[in-house]
Amino acid sequence: MKTMRKFPVMLTFDIDAETLWTARDPKMENYPVALSQGVYGTKIGVDRILKLLSRYGIAATFFVPGKTIERNQNLIKKVIDQGHEISHHSYSHKWLETLSIDEEREELGKGLDLIENIYGRKPRGYRSPAGEFTPHTFDLLLEYGFEYSSNFFDDEEPYKHIINGEKSELIELPFAWALDDAPFFLYSNRLPGRFMAAPSAVLETWKIEFNGLYAEDKCMVLAMHPQIIGRPSRMYILESLIQHIMGKPNVWFARCDQVIDAVKDHL
Repeated sequence: MKTMRKFPVMLTFDIDAETLWTARDPKMENYPVALSQGVYGTKIGVDRILKLLSRYGIAATFFVPGKTIERNQNLIKKVIDQGHEISHHSYSHKWLETLSIDEEREELGKGLDLIENIYGRKPRGYRSPAGEFTPHTFDLLLEYGFEYSSNFFDDEEPYKHIINGEKSELIELPFAWALDDAPFFLYSNRLPGRFMAAPSAVLETWKIEFNGLYAEDKCMVLAMHPQIIGRPSRMYILESLIQHIMGKPNVWFARCDQVIDAVKDHL
């Protein structure tokens, strides 16, 4: 990025836990085996991620639904204590397009309160569950004072959103499905045609994506989920990617809030 002396790499993690299933169908609360896939993220995955980040001295951003905080307060405190950023990922992980404006406002408000109570301050960023907005989302994000979004796929470096015809102060940190672990690894035995990619293929994709973004002086936002990336084979590729990136000069592993502080006066 021309406004920064170093190339920013943001490792981000969505701690969806059980909400990935219960938000789509409340009856899933009665399916313990299905929910155990989400429990793996909070029981095993997050700790494994924290150990990896600690080994390399990397600070990251964790997008957390309010329900995950309610059920895993000690774990979220551990994430905070290790210097990572907590950002907003709704309250229940319900898809926004299924909500009225009042329901969307409630999802934002409940999640905000839970994060502020455990984090000691309001979250600065927002990532939508299921990656979509409603006609009201932008106005609500401005109303609640969010400083950045990490949702859109239309660029490869930060920019300020145009909202209601005017340039706003809401900064977008864009990513892409190619830089998300879910399209490669999110398997369901209840949906036909779903498969898991070979970790080596994903590592190759992420390395090449990094190489291209780095060559063009953009930035890199990698979106991951502890219940997905937390498996040993996938932690291996994440560590291999980190090592590959660290082999390049002038790279900055940063939290999302650190990046927006560095660029907000230049956009």
